[in-house]
Amino acid sequence: MLGKKKQQNNQKYLMPEVVAKIKNLDMIARFIVEGFLVGLHKSPFHGFSVEFSEHRQYMPGDNIRDIDWKVYGRTDRYYIKQYEEETNMKANILVDMSGSMGYSSHGITKFQYARYLAAALSYLLLKQRDAVGVTLFSDQIHRYLPPKSTNSYIKYLLKELEKAEPQKNETVVSQTLHEMAEKMKRPGLIILISEFLYEDIEKILEGLRHFRYYNHEVIVFNILDPKDRNFDFTDEATFVDMETGEELKTQPHLIKNQYREMIDGFYEELKNECHNMQIDFQNIFTTDPFDKAMMRYLFKRKQLY
Repeated sequence: MLGKKKQQNNQKYLMPEVVAKIKNLDMIARFIVEGFLVGLHKSPFHGFSVEFSEHRQYMPGDNIRDIDWKVYGRTDRYYIKQYEEETNMKANILVDMSGSMGYSSHGITKFQYARYLAAALSYLLLKQRDAVGVTLFSDQIHRYLPPKSTNSYIKYLLKELEKAEPQKNETVVSQTLHEMAEKMKRPGLIILISEFLYEDIEKILEGLRHFRYYNHEVIVFNILDPKDRNFDFTDEATFVDMETGEELKTQPHLIKNQYREMIDGFYEELKNECHNMQIDFQNIFTTDPFDKAMMRYLFKRKQLY
């Protein structure tokens, strides 16, 4: 009974409104990952393994001197010690901090959600002995931390994520994607956490295509507030662009259906074009549990390695 209660407590940290009450980003990252792993074992995908050990299974060609005989004594299987410099994959997590990411209709902004997700993915990647780096950007690159695989690196990544705040500028994601692609030419995994409400679709695709040109695998998490799609505002409202300050007064119910058709069409086209480039594209709402994105990442990693 105590074990079941602990599992339930862990899984509650997959909910954005719960982790938003925690001030320490390191704790948030660990709680999200622990909650995800608990849910993973209970889900239909429990066959997926997430190795956190400092060992890997012995493979032909490995030096037998590296076999950990204590582990063999416990498991009757051959494992070798995996050293700090060993890594399976290099991942770059790109986090959009444009002004529009500061929007929220329910207590957690798109940028907060992006920050928590980036922190949890960084924590999970490092625990899997992968190398991970973080890039914070808007209309320019504000901070670039290259991928490293040492466990101590997490404190530097979280420190930069903790300090970051949405900028007061327009979203020009596509332009910055080209710059980042040139900086990250060595093939690896690109995890882009952004939102694409304010840019021309072809420019976005050109930026993503640039990463594929260098043979990167790409996952796009498009972060949305529920009102970004539902547009369920009531009465007459004045909308203020968070990046330009431009105001528009309207009656939302008169344009709601047209707006939703336009948004759905935009994201359907974006998703299909990404699929054609073998890029994973996932809409994530700021009310969604974090395991939705974490599972998509795990699927991608399993396909690659």
